[in-house]
Amino acid sequence: MAAAGNGETALPQQQEPAPEAAAGVMSGGGVIAKMEEQWWKTKEHAETYPYVWGSYILVYGGLGAYLAWRWGKLRRAEDRVRALQDRLRKLAAAEESQTASCSASTAPTPPLPQQPPAGPAKPASGP
Repeated sequence: MAAAGNGETALPQQQEPAPEAAAGVMSGGGVIAKMEEQWWKTKEHAETYPYVWGSYILVYGGLGAYLAWRWGKLRRAEDRVRALQDRLRKLAAAEESQTASCSASTAPTPPLPQQPPAGPAKPASGP
């Protein structure tokens, strides 16, 4: 193909990959090289489609913030329940020790059982 005006043939230009990606591929194709290659692909995609990535950040960031808020609320509720359970356990132990000390200091006599009268009942007034 001839360029217009100077009569020289134009050579097709080749695009060279990013220097970091090319160095990673030539170093044996290890895990780090693949990760770098994926990073560059993702970065290029994010630069090409910023609105898509903005929506990802908005949606997943909002979801993450909501889950973090709910997790914190759950942890606070658990802490309150544990504090109340501890308080209840202490009150029950104090009441139990109080009743144990009260019964040890004064030995109450058991109430006498009521015995039914033996034989026929006598009338209250006589003839």
